[in-house]
Amino acid sequence: MSLKAISLQDIYGAAGEKHRARYESLGRQFEKRFGRKAEAFYRAPGRVELGGNHTDHQGGVTLSASVDLDLIAAVSPADDGRICLYSEGFSPLVIELADSAFRKEEKETTTALIRGMTEGLRPLAAHFPENGKGGFSIFIRGNVPPGSGLSSSAAFEILIGTVLWDLYGEGELSSVTLAKIAQQAENRYFGKPCGLLDQISCAAGGVVSVDFSGKEPWVRRVASSLEEGDYQLGMVFSGASHQDLTEEYAAIPRECRMIAAYFGKDRLCELPEKDFTDNLRELRLLFGDRPVLRALHVYEENRRALSEAMCLLKGDTEGFLRLVNASGKSSAMYLQNVSIRSSVSHQELLFALGLCEYVLRGRGAVRVHGGGFGGTAEVFVPKDQWESFRAQVEAVLGDGSVIPLALSPVGGAKVDFV
Repeated sequence: MSLKAISLQDIYGAAGEKHRARYESLGRQFEKRFGRKAEAFYRAPGRVELGGNHTDHQGGVTLSASVDLDLIAAVSPADDGRICLYSEGFSPLVIELADSAFRKEEKETTTALIRGMTEGLRPLAAHFPENGKGGFSIFIRGNVPPGSGLSSSAAFEILIGTVLWDLYGEGELSSVTLAKIAQQAENRYFGKPCGLLDQISCAAGGVVSVDFSGKEPWVRRVASSLEEGDYQLGMVFSGASHQDLTEEYAAIPRECRMIAAYFGKDRLCELPEKDFTDNLRELRLLFGDRPVLRALHVYEENRRALSEAMCLLKGDTEGFLRLVNASGKSSAMYLQNVSIRSSVSHQELLFALGLCEYVLRGRGAVRVHGGGFGGTAEVFVPKDQWESFRAQVEAVLGDGSVIPLALSPVGGAKVDFV
């Protein structure tokens, strides 16, 4: 095994000891399920997007952070050539390690993601087994809610990739390389046209500013005192699902690229903003208003994401929160990723945003989180208002619709909890 295990304290900070019971319980469940002890433990975190909503696929700038909600896994190597996976709440899977061929009928399945990660890592791992050899048993448990906008799928991809690399790789694997393999697994094998933000956030860990304009993403860690400040980070579940929204998500990069293609460019990062704004009249006539509005959002959101990172570096929390609020309004008004265009009666996310603004009364911040449409709103609530905020919002949206989050400095990792 090639990865150095990281302690609970380094992963979870002062709350490290509170997580020990999770791993001990997981070990017992693994032994009960597979009849032998686990030899290693791993984790991969969910993530929050702090700034840069839908800018990554246009070569823009994002700001994101890994959180304490995560997927954890107990693993024991085998030599029967099979991956035997059990995940709480899902049917068991058995997959041949050597068989990573794409299958159209497996799109949008866990099996597809595992095959995609295996195929991507195979040529990089120095000790990848020959046909019929290797393999492992893995038991996964997590508290990243699926469809919540906290990137449960990216966390799963990074978790599987971390296990594969520890078993068959050599030395360190960069977070960007692992993230790109995970993105390809999700794009090609799973069938979701996601950008790279989620995977980088889950792989790298901590607060990161990422510039996607070059051939390789440029990742910079951002020192942040958000955890020690006066605001509690949280997620508000709107009650809408992310399922069956692939076309809604895909329309955003497609429409932005329509604008870029008019000027002979692939992404908006290649198109000078002045060239875009000088041709607004003609662009509206050719493409309609929504693609133009979405492009306007991208240009402004890039500046906001950069400014947010600077605010965190300077310790300017109030300036950061003003930008968070502006990001949320731009996403709702211009990017328009808050409701499905074919349904006027179901606007759960937009309702959740309005409810949070009403309850906050000008304090803190609220924004569209992640892909939008279904899912979640992100909130920064004054700590002295948190219990009142949660009670008022849950009275409308239901118990458990508001959850507190803590930032985590570590991404995908092997875990030492002994």
